[in-house]
Amino acid sequence: MFDLDRVRRDTPAATATVFLDSAGSSLPPDPVVDTAVAHLRRESVVGGYRAANERMADLAAVKSSIARLVGAQASDIALSDSATRSWSDFFYSLPLAAGDRILLSEVEYASNAIAALQRAAAVGAVVEFVPSDPSGQIDLHALDEMLDDRVRIVSLVHAPTNGGLINPAREVAELAHRYGALVLLDACQSIGQIRVDVSELGVDALSATGRKWLRGPRGTGFLYLRPELAATLEPPALDLHSAQWVGEKEFQLAADVTRFEFWECDVAARLALGTAVDYLLDIGIDAVEDAVRERSEYLRTALRGVDGVTVHDLGARKSGIVSFTVDGMLPTDVRDALAEKDITVTVSHRRSTLKDMNRRGLDSVIRASPHYFVTFEQLDLMVAALRAL
Repeated sequence: MFDLDRVRRDTPAATATVFLDSAGSSLPPDPVVDTAVAHLRRESVVGGYRAANERMADLAAVKSSIARLVGAQASDIALSDSATRSWSDFFYSLPLAAGDRILLSEVEYASNAIAALQRAAAVGAVVEFVPSDPSGQIDLHALDEMLDDRVRIVSLVHAPTNGGLINPAREVAELAHRYGALVLLDACQSIGQIRVDVSELGVDALSATGRKWLRGPRGTGFLYLRPELAATLEPPALDLHSAQWVGEKEFQLAADVTRFEFWECDVAARLALGTAVDYLLDIGIDAVEDAVRERSEYLRTALRGVDGVTVHDLGARKSGIVSFTVDGMLPTDVRDALAEKDITVTVSHRRSTLKDMNRRGLDSVIRASPHYFVTFEQLDLMVAALRAL
């Protein structure tokens, strides 16, 4: 258990509104905001360089906190400006050749799919989609049938953006590794709402953002790399932080995952990300996971009792993302009508998860994502507002 009253005091907007968009960009608690603002104010007094130098130990601690959260070492973590940047930097560093196979799940996010298609076209590789099983998650039997020694990478979205399920990452990694394939886990929607331990899951790389369930600032993210893997890859772009200029015509890559970082960054945002991770660690990820599961299941059950509402969530194991539609209303119109009552939800469009939405015949869905700071009374208000529509 955790102190919900304290959490809500730390998040004033959580009391003033019904906020159900932590899958988009969550509400940061006051300590996170204070960290960012304080550093920006310090920069305004002494300049960015000196302000950063004063916080070198704190910046290093950000990686240590993330490592604690995901069961890794600080040296396995590279900080970035987004989950997309982390995913892409790793993916574009993989050596691919004609005839290589890239496997994606049917719930692949558009950014990942576009990158895979671009690289495949450039080198003559092939992109293939692993079917979903009847529950909606990746079909492990089909994956096993598709794997061979030409598969270089399996990209798996842990929790799809358009709602409902959590994919079985450990089982996917076990199958892929039998054939020497790497597994890249898109944990954009799972980090911060469920326990994600890379040593337990066995994935080779993981990308995540700070602005969603971690409740950090926008413009932050990180990449985890299996330690022995980092030294074998060369990122597509380097600078004087990811490498050193050691001779007139020579450079030397950083020995670890630091080679995936650039020197220039938003220091205030990274410090605030560290505060957000520490805030989560203080509450406890297991307590957060329980709270998110309780709230999302409560909301799903309530929505199924509203005439004209259809819940579209799939999966044997559910995430904190609840997706639904309302008969006779566009999802964007529902979103806007709820916003007039200070209830924040968002819409997931077909273009974000094209393969899955086409398969299910959906153009868009309303997405509600209740975090642990949302009360059950607020969920009742949201359901009542839908009934009124």
